[in-house]
Amino acid sequence: MTDTRENDDGMPPEADAVTCTGLSYAFGGSKAVDGLDLTVRSGEVFGLLGPNGAGKTTAIRCVTTLLPVPPGMARVFGHDVATDRMGVRRLLGYVPQQLSADASLTGRENVSLFARVFDVPRRERAGRVAQALEAVGLADAAERMAGTYSGGMVRRLELAQALVSAPRLLILDEPTIGLDPIARTGVWEHIMAVRAASGMTVLVTTHYMDEADQYCDRVALMHQGRIRALGEPDRLTDDLRARLGGDSAPTLEDVFRDVAGSGLDDGGEFRDVRRTRATASRVG
Repeated sequence: MTDTRENDDGMPPEADAVTCTGLSYAFGGSKAVDGLDLTVRSGEVFGLLGPNGAGKTTAIRCVTTLLPVPPGMARVFGHDVATDRMGVRRLLGYVPQQLSADASLTGRENVSLFARVFDVPRRERAGRVAQALEAVGLADAAERMAGTYSGGMVRRLELAQALVSAPRLLILDEPTIGLDPIARTGVWEHIMAVRAASGMTVLVTTHYMDEADQYCDRVALMHQGRIRALGEPDRLTDDLRARLGGDSAPTLEDVFRDVAGSGLDDGGEFRDVRRTRATASRVG
């Protein structure tokens, strides 16, 4: 018999975290997302991969209600992003590619600000802020000005900002851009620790194929606004090896080059390059 019970937020417990059906979005005459069909399962770490200009960030902004789309194109745990924007936002934690931390505030003040923005009940705010800072390893630096933080610490602070509302879905847009390998690993270790403790779903965009291979349960390779390959990282690389033959072991980057040609080399427009460099310079 089908389980028809609902959770406190009014959705069936088996609802997928994200469902996109024919999702499209254009800037003028240029389609950034072109008929995207995608499902992110509840509880998984899902990677949306591709070069700058592939449509990843635009798709994320549609899912997070930051860009308007017609009803029926995207849902978050059963909530339509077009008709129930506040219901969707209450379920989300979002770390954008552009930096959101205020250098003139302390770490604790930054997270407290987001607690108010996300309408965390006043009586719970101090505890939630402390918990979020502890979860990302910033409890000892909480009273320092964010402007004194290293790049990796800034990204972890932004992760705490997103976690303070205890989201069911954490969306990360290029969370490690501009960081050195040690800082990148540190950010991911904290993401995975929080996910293991809370069971939340993680949707991450990245063009670092090694990160996706190591941390994601499933990945979608996106190019020119469309999904070109979808599955578990090992399955995608095994399928490519079976098709190409030989003794060498393909990587996710090889898979992407196979389905998108030279997209990894030439993807993106001038504004994408400018935005990426600006973010990298600020965290570097």
